[in-house]
Amino acid sequence: MLYEQWEEGDDPLEPDELPEWHPDRPQPMIDFSKLDMSNTDNVLKATKKGKTLMLFVKVSGNPTREETEQISGIWQTGLWNTHIQADRFLLEDDRIIFMFKDGEHAWDARDYFVEQERCYDVQLEQNTYCGKHHPKCEVEKAAREKKEKAEREAKVQERKKKEEEDKKKKEEEEKKKKEEEAEEGSIDEKDEL
Repeated sequence: MLYEQWEEGDDPLEPDELPEWHPDRPQPMIDFSKLDMSNTDNVLKATKKGKTLMLFVKVSGNPTREETEQISGIWQTGLWNTHIQADRFLLEDDRIIFMFKDGEHAWDARDYFVEQERCYDVQLEQNTYCGKHHPKCEVEKAAREKKEKAEREAKVQERKKKEEEDKKKKEEEEKKKKEEEAEEGSIDEKDEL
């Protein structure tokens, strides 16, 4: 209400001056004909242009909060030196969120982070990328993916089994219903005689 009163006498904002969350703000146009659709990173990069995006980084070892703050500050400065603006927030003693106002830059930042010696892994758009100096991460990632795949397959099998049970139950109910109807029909015939 107060915001509407404040804006009442003002001229409307230009579309490109509207806040990022505003529905009338124009979205950048994506020319898919110029994209290599076989490279998913390029496609994601193009679709996130101009949108806020978060990237999670885990620091290797067992760092203190202060050490993580110091390391992430160095990484943030490295990003700024390459003209990539990112805000950082500490989540845990060994985890940081980097927030990008222009999501397109997150993929360049990801490439930068995985090259860093103290980067254990990076999570971007539900994908985990292991730091190049930590082969143990690859082993854990493979084990985690194998476990997730097994869980998905188990759920599929469980769903199929349930569908088969439901189908059998439905068939039995229909058979029983037909038998009851047949019995009623034969009773009615006896009543007529």
